[in-house]
Amino acid sequence: MRYVVGNRSSRGVWSVTKARTAGTEVRRGTGEHTGVPVSRGLRVAAAHAWRLLVVGVVVYVIFALLGKLQLVAVALFLALVVTAVLRPLADLLARRMPRTVAVIVSILGSLLLVLGVMALVGRVVAGESGQLGHEFAGGLGRIERWLEGSPFHLSHAVMSNLQGKVATFVSDHRSVLISSALSGAGRAVEFVTGLVLALFCSLFFIRSGDKFWRWFQELMPQGARDPWDRAGRAAWRTFAGYTRGIIIVAATNAILVGIALYVLGVPLALPLTLLEFFAAFIPLVGSPVALGVATVVALATKGPVVAIIVLALIVVIGQLEGHVLHPLVLSWAVRLHPVVVALSVIAGSILAGVTGAVVAVPMVSVAWSVISELRARPGPEPSGPSPGHASDPPEPHPEPTRPSRAEEP
Repeated sequence: MRYVVGNRSSRGVWSVTKARTAGTEVRRGTGEHTGVPVSRGLRVAAAHAWRLLVVGVVVYVIFALLGKLQLVAVALFLALVVTAVLRPLADLLARRMPRTVAVIVSILGSLLLVLGVMALVGRVVAGESGQLGHEFAGGLGRIERWLEGSPFHLSHAVMSNLQGKVATFVSDHRSVLISSALSGAGRAVEFVTGLVLALFCSLFFIRSGDKFWRWFQELMPQGARDPWDRAGRAAWRTFAGYTRGIIIVAATNAILVGIALYVLGVPLALPLTLLEFFAAFIPLVGSPVALGVATVVALATKGPVVAIIVLALIVVIGQLEGHVLHPLVLSWAVRLHPVVVALSVIAGSILAGVTGAVVAVPMVSVAWSVISELRARPGPEPSGPSPGHASDPPEPHPEPTRPSRAEEP
C-alpha cells in the first residue's frame, strides 16, 4: 500500500514538473519571460512607442540645431526657392548662351526687377506721406464720431481715456520700443547677410545642382543609392511645384486686391498690394491678415462703408484661393488636407515665428511626398524583349533529342 501511494506521489510530481516545463516553453515561444501574461497588442504598442520616442528625439535635435543655425537654414531655404523659380529660365537661356552666363543673367535680371519694385513702392509711400497724414488725422476723428454714435454709443470720456492710456503706454515703454527698433535694425543686417548667402548658393545650385546630387549619391552605400535618389527627386518635384504654384497664387491674389483698392480709392494701394503678395506665402492666415491691414487703412481714410467692402474681400479672396487657385495650381504638387495645413502653419509659427509659418507647409509636403515615394515599390522589370531589340527574331530553341537505344536504361 505504501508502494502504491509513493508511486502515485512520484507520478504526480512528474506531471507537475512536466506542466511547468511546458509553460516555460510556451512563454519562451511567445516572448514572455515572466509569469505575468502580456498581450500581443501591448507588446506591439511598446515596440512602436520606443521607436516613436527615438524619432521624436532625432526631430528635436534637428530643430534645435536649426534654431542655432537659423541664419544658415533660412539662407539655404531661400536659395532653394530661388533655384526652383529661376532654374527653368536659366535652362531656357542656356540654349542660346553658355550655362554660366545664362545663370548670371537670370539672377541679375530678377534681382533688378525686385529692386525696381521696391524702389517704386518707396517712391509711392514718400509721395503720399503728406496727404496720408491729413487723411489719417481726419479718419481718426471720423472713427471716433462713428463709435460715439449708433450702434456703439461710446461716450466721449471713454474715447479720451483710451487715447490717454495709449499715450501713457508709449511714454512709459519708450526705452523698450527704442531697443526693439534697434534689434529690428540688427535683424535687417542679418536679413541682408542671409540674402547674399542665398544668392551665392543659388548661383551654384542653378548652374550645377545635378552634379551636387550625383556627388551626394556617391557618398551613399550602393544599396542605398536608389532609395535616396527616388526620395530626393520626389522631394524636389514637390518643393519646386509648391514654390512655383504659391508664387502664382500670391501674384493672383495681389493683382485682385490691388485692382479693388485702386477702384475704391484707398491710399497706399501699391504697398498694400505688395503686402498681400508676401502675406499669401503663409496659407490660410497671411492673406486675411494683409487684408485686415488694408481694412484699417480704408477705415481711417475712407470711412466704414469702404472698410466693410475691403473686409468683404477677405471672404471673396479666401473662397477664390481655396476653391479655384489651389485646386488648379497646387493640387498636383501638394496633397494635404486643409486641417493638416492649418496645424502645420500654427505649429511652425509657435516654433519659429513668421519664418516657421512660411516654411511649415512646404516642409510637411516634402516629407509626405518622400514617405509616399519610399512606400511605393518600383515596378518589376519587363519580362519581354527590350524596346531597342523588339525587331530581333527570337532565338531558336533546340528540339530535345531522343536518346539512342544504347543510352536507354
